[in-house]
Amino acid sequence: MKNFNHTDAESLSQAAGILKEEQQNARVIAGGTDLLSVLKHKLEPDYPETIVNIKSIEGLDHIVEDEDGLKIGATAKLCDIASSPLIQQEYGALADAARSVATPLIRNLATIGGNLCQEVRCWYYRYPDEIGGRIQCLRKGGDTCNAMTGENKNHSIFGARKVNLSGCSSNCPAHVDIPEYLAKLRAGDLDGAASILLEANPIPAVTSRVCTHFCQMNCKRKEYDDNVNIGGMERYVGDHILEHSDRFMVPPKTDSGKRVAIVGSGPAGLTAAFYLRSRGHSVRVYDKMEEAGGLLRYAIPEYRLPKEIVRNLISALEHMGIEFLTGIEIGKDIPVNDLVEQYDSVFLNTGAWKRPLIGLDGEELTTFGLDFLIEVNKWMESKIGKDIIVVGGGNVAVDVAITAKRLGAANVVMACLEPEDQMPASEEELNRAREEGITILPSWGPKEILRDNGKIAGLVLKRCTAVFNEQGHFAPSYDENETTILYGSSILMAVGQKTDLSFLGEALELEVSRGLISVDPLTMKTSVDKVFAVGDVTTGPKTVVDAIADGKKASVAVHCFMTGEAEGDVRHPLGGLITFDASCTGHSKAARLPERPKEERGLHLEDSYGLTLEQVQEEAKRCFNCGCLAVNPSDVATVLTAMDAEIITNKRREPIGEMMKKSHCRLVEEDEILTEIRIPASAKNYRIGYDKFRVRDSHDFAVVSVASAYKVQDGVVTDARIVLGAVAPIPLRAKEAEAYIIGKAVTGELAAEAAEIALQGALPLSKNGYKVQIAKTLVRNSLLNARNSTEE
Repeated sequence: MKNFNHTDAESLSQAAGILKEEQQNARVIAGGTDLLSVLKHKLEPDYPETIVNIKSIEGLDHIVEDEDGLKIGATAKLCDIASSPLIQQEYGALADAARSVATPLIRNLATIGGNLCQEVRCWYYRYPDEIGGRIQCLRKGGDTCNAMTGENKNHSIFGARKVNLSGCSSNCPAHVDIPEYLAKLRAGDLDGAASILLEANPIPAVTSRVCTHFCQMNCKRKEYDDNVNIGGMERYVGDHILEHSDRFMVPPKTDSGKRVAIVGSGPAGLTAAFYLRSRGHSVRVYDKMEEAGGLLRYAIPEYRLPKEIVRNLISALEHMGIEFLTGIEIGKDIPVNDLVEQYDSVFLNTGAWKRPLIGLDGEELTTFGLDFLIEVNKWMESKIGKDIIVVGGGNVAVDVAITAKRLGAANVVMACLEPEDQMPASEEELNRAREEGITILPSWGPKEILRDNGKIAGLVLKRCTAVFNEQGHFAPSYDENETTILYGSSILMAVGQKTDLSFLGEALELEVSRGLISVDPLTMKTSVDKVFAVGDVTTGPKTVVDAIADGKKASVAVHCFMTGEAEGDVRHPLGGLITFDASCTGHSKAARLPERPKEERGLHLEDSYGLTLEQVQEEAKRCFNCGCLAVNPSDVATVLTAMDAEIITNKRREPIGEMMKKSHCRLVEEDEILTEIRIPASAKNYRIGYDKFRVRDSHDFAVVSVASAYKVQDGVVTDARIVLGAVAPIPLRAKEAEAYIIGKAVTGELAAEAAEIALQGALPLSKNGYKVQIAKTLVRNSLLNARNSTEE
């Protein structure tokens, strides 16, 4: 075991102070039997440098009763609780639970606070050496619970616990809560799914068609069979939102009186406009093009993103009260400093439309790929039947190549610096290009433009041996001796875009670095008061979903700037129970979007069709809804939940059931100390029981446990609490079963019905279905025992 500093705390304030000191990296020890095992096996990613012993604090080991009920100090030993005449006589189930914990040796060391705060039970978490070495499970900083498809005989039968962002959500720049909206789809709540999606992405009908889908790249299901087709489901929900935009994209109920000018209507600007208008601000969007939408409208071919989708999106935003002024070039028609004077905030989102030059002799004869996409039909009028060379390896280059081919180019060749497995374009787009007959030449860079009478005749390529230097910076190196020649009448350069900041003029002295507007990365605020900037104009060309993420972040900053409000907590909630479809662990193929036949494809028809609602709901069932399936091992937590106990810490006082719901990795926060457990005197009015199924008596781990609290009068249940232990990440109240039995006479039939209801929501995994039957038996017995003890 690694060495650590050990401190005997003299007071709670001293212990809390040590825990708050970040450099201490401290943990509390009360009983020690669990924590020392965790440290010995190095289970957690961070090892504490200091252990704070709170058993040395006087007064924390009390067991006393007053008119309000029973009070137990956090460091009271389980052996003392089990042998206490007071607890045995008045709160017997708690004594039973304490006595059931492992061997006498452990009970003599373990405390009730330690039992409540102990780590979860899981083969992958607890015993890594016995399964071939350490596994980065969710609780160790990983993003997968191996129990979903591996060994799970002791794991949860009631869903998982969200302890980290799922792999899909964490890999999405916008951090869309993908598992949550897929859960809504599984439940048939399409509007609910739409609302969750809109919280992070207001243009899903667009992103589902053009996004690189980073989420799918990090879908944990692909390690099992196929990744979940998140993009296909996003498309269905996104189209649903646009079709019913009058319900989802509505004007705010009240206006704030604040006015925002947004320059540029690309994805970041549209995102900011949506969220700012939703908060009640007046939003006016300026754009130099004839139609709004920026590169979404002009640079993405219609076979990928139909123009009608963009137009419908703009119309929905206009319905919210957002005003679009197009055909107006800021810096030319209106000085940008005029906007600063007229509005409460100015939001710059002018994108990257300018051509970058790579210093190739004769480069002026080539065509910029973005210009080609914008003026494609006019440009190609005289080029039909010609051989065309495309330089670049990203999605824009693929768009350029496919568009040229579909317009009638005889041959199209793409050449790029990157090797094939490192090309920026997505695998899906590269496969589409090859299907269309486009030749792709990876690891080649332009060396010389061949000319004939001042016109392009071809391009000499040289072998690219590396794209980046040892520091990871873009610095291509070549083998000048290995060359090849491509013959063609036109060269389309699709090697990126630059920002054009000339619109700023001289009056607005914004800080600029390397051709980009400098902003605070947290707030997107520029060096000029009231002016914010976002998107490609601050970062250079990035993906649409990156722009959306930045647009939302900046909208929050703008809102806070104008209103003086503090930024709210935008973290994803963790700690709740999450469910999945019981069939998700069966091997299956992902649903694929139907494709338009190759011979029917063109420039103005979308290449793919959407999934049906039935396909979407079936695909949503494939989601593992990645969470931790380990169970809470505390015996006393189950009983205390049935007793409606309260937990007291140095920071709060809360019913144990509520505290358990909020926790995700541990019951208390890192700088929080559990000090006392309080059981109300009313608990003595119930028949409280505790039963536990385990492998052997000396084994502390419950396979299944049930704690119950019943009021039975004249054979009729007047109140009930049924709590299931070791079947979920937290002790679980069987509230539907409780409600069912209240007001009914206790019979064998009623007990059996209650057991069935208590387990009807179970989601057993491949190897733990036996827990369901054991839990039913324990629930049934708990009710019959309460009846029998009442009759006695």
